[in-house]
Amino acid sequence: MPQSSPSDKATQLNQLSFNQLGYNQLSHLAQFERLDSLLMKSRALWQVKAFECTELPWADTFPSLADKVWSIDDADIDALDQQQERLNAELLPALLNDLTNLDDSAANEFICQLALLQQVESQVSTPAVNKAGDELLPSQQASHFSAGIKGRKWQQITSFAAQIKPTNTEVLEWCAGKGHLGRLIAKAHARPVVSLEWQQSLCDAGTEFAQQWRLPQTFICADAFEPHQSKLQAKQQAVALHACGDLHVRLLYLASKANTESIAISPCCYHLIQAKQYQAMSAAAKSSGLVLSRHDLQMPLQQSAIANPKQKAYRHREIAWRLGFDSLQREINQSQQYLPIPSVKQSQLNQDFETFCRWAGVQKSVPIPAVLDFAHYQELGIARQRLTRRIDLVAHLFRRILEHWLLLDRICFLEAQGYHVNLSRFCSETVTPRNFLILAEKSTN
Repeated sequence: MPQSSPSDKATQLNQLSFNQLGYNQLSHLAQFERLDSLLMKSRALWQVKAFECTELPWADTFPSLADKVWSIDDADIDALDQQQERLNAELLPALLNDLTNLDDSAANEFICQLALLQQVESQVSTPAVNKAGDELLPSQQASHFSAGIKGRKWQQITSFAAQIKPTNTEVLEWCAGKGHLGRLIAKAHARPVVSLEWQQSLCDAGTEFAQQWRLPQTFICADAFEPHQSKLQAKQQAVALHACGDLHVRLLYLASKANTESIAISPCCYHLIQAKQYQAMSAAAKSSGLVLSRHDLQMPLQQSAIANPKQKAYRHREIAWRLGFDSLQREINQSQQYLPIPSVKQSQLNQDFETFCRWAGVQKSVPIPAVLDFAHYQELGIARQRLTRRIDLVAHLFRRILEHWLLLDRICFLEAQGYHVNLSRFCSETVTPRNFLILAEKSTN
């Protein structure tokens, strides 16, 4: 069969519509299997620890892609990284060119699967918001309820609550904090809410507000990881906005065991787990060959809605200095291993690089000579930072795919427990990139 040219392949991928491959019509399990296959084939590009690298680890296999990322100006990387569709459009033609040049059946299958990068993006790009969250309360009441809550967080709360159907069923708010979400649901829907939170001080603050407003909201100070303290029941709707890692996984296990009739969660921070590796939930994920470390699980989170130039400048400096110190310690310790250092205060970044290195040396017991060309290692750090940004940029082609894989693992698990599950977005990415909503309803038949 004659081979297509690189330009033909790029055109072919761009013309693949969402419905041509029928991804949207597939079951959640079939969707998971397709994404799993793509992630397995692309591991060399995304399952990389950039800080450990001194060169592009895949440059020999993907030379066009290597040339492409080095052609991107440093000043353009952050903006490109924040727009997934633009990132796909910028890098995919070069990757397709490399795959076409490999000229084998595996590469051709990889090319076809890359269409999923665009299909998944098309499927989830438009938030499924039924109504504005601000419509839940009159403006005067909303101002009282939002007092002390940052604007973006309040937008998340109101948008999430707007997706909850107004019924009489009791709501269990999981990992409630001060119960901001629960109090809004209690007020807007006149529904009883039980807010579960392990910190007594937060429970006290939430209780005080609920009593002041005479809300049908009660707080229980309990540990979410203790099954006998979960308070989950069949006739409830369990809700969790941005419950991290093991916390939202625990909710899904306990709620499904209790046959809780409705579950609404927005997962967050997939890497905050007790195990060293990801523990799959569904049968499909358990049978996958994909092994995910905590580092891998951070990749979906590497997209921020906040564009503060000062914060970005500090972040870039911190990374360059960490890598500069790492270059220094590798020479002193005669090591090729990256050496992580503790968290850095912003005030430390206002000092000079030498002070930073001597502090890091004390933290990690690295004997730094009294006289040393610190400027040299600072330049090495800047060069390695330019490298790591490009490694991460390519890895981020697959961050949405990985997050969707994680979401589908949860969805397939719930479906196996007898739930009908819908995946949507509850707000726009400008409010938060963690805007996925899993809404599960217990099947009645």
